[in-house]
Amino acid sequence: MDLSLTEQQELLKSTAADFMDRECPRDTLLELEETDSGYSDELWQKASDIGWLGMLVPEEYGGTGSSLTDAAVVFEQMGAGPISGPFFSSGVLGALTVLEAGTEEQRQRYLPSIAAGREIVALALTEPDYGWSLDSISMRAQPTDNGIVISGTKLFVHDAAAATTLICAVRLRGHEGVTLLMVDARAPGVSTRLLPGFLGWVGEVTFDSVEVPSRAILGEAGGGWRPLQSAFEKAIPVLCAFQVGGAQAVFDMTLEYSRTRIQFGTPIGRFQRVQDHLISMVNHLDAARWTTYEALWKLDSGKPVETSIHLAKAVATEGYYQTCNGAHEVHAGLGVMREYGLTLHTRMSRTLYHYLGDPRFHRKRMAEVLEL
Repeated sequence: MDLSLTEQQELLKSTAADFMDRECPRDTLLELEETDSGYSDELWQKASDIGWLGMLVPEEYGGTGSSLTDAAVVFEQMGAGPISGPFFSSGVLGALTVLEAGTEEQRQRYLPSIAAGREIVALALTEPDYGWSLDSISMRAQPTDNGIVISGTKLFVHDAAAATTLICAVRLRGHEGVTLLMVDARAPGVSTRLLPGFLGWVGEVTFDSVEVPSRAILGEAGGGWRPLQSAFEKAIPVLCAFQVGGAQAVFDMTLEYSRTRIQFGTPIGRFQRVQDHLISMVNHLDAARWTTYEALWKLDSGKPVETSIHLAKAVATEGYYQTCNGAHEVHAGLGVMREYGLTLHTRMSRTLYHYLGDPRFHRKRMAEVLEL
């Protein structure tokens, strides 16, 4: 098992890092944090122009057909910002869901637009009875003579405010299982409310007797859960790479601060308790990095990967969260000053903590896979 990056991936990493330094300085990221969508049209277009929105879209649908590891290398650098916006929701999770669940006609319809940035897709799955399992989906849809009518609420929908199309998971009367519907986010009866609080860019989406045509069904009626899980398997390690990039950036700024902050005539990095925090951060960071890239390697190599995906998500999510905690212990009051930039990561680590399942969820899934 070789987890080192290829020469091409090292070049991709360098290019992505240069883009982030040039286009996403701290002041820009702080400005984007104040917006409802978390991104700007200019930045979105630039990311589209260099192919970031279509990395996981096959070439025949207008993408670059890159490997999952290639995409993860880019998203690790994006996480170092951290950059907000629907880059993952649309370019990774949305694209993979359409690719896995959609018919050939639907792939031709949506994937080129996603890769070009014309279409922004967000997954509307979780509900007030929050969860990422099959049993957590209860919202009903009613077939009619003219199509399908949806009523209900989806909660904690990432990047809902930015989306032009929502992939809505429902229970369609007359069909077992979960049905995925492609819903125009601007359709009559669809309303989105950005949720207040520390979490960023998650929304409540209400469907009030929303009518969609039968062709809005993504793939087969009642057959949406299995391809959705397949999309999750591929998307989760890319999200983990984003968290690894964030944890690395937090560690780097904390290490630098511990070397330059003088207290009692000596750098605070020489104090044992500060060293304890930094060493713990290294442990979290390395565990997150290697479990993430092992899962990516297995996916790209076609090897059994289910336990590795759950392990990576549990470790990377906890690692980013705890690395931010340790950074605040070392920085003390400076760390909560918004202009310093640490809180960008703190907020992001909390926003992503439950996304696609929190550590507890994935540890439980690991136990099930291991038949414990």
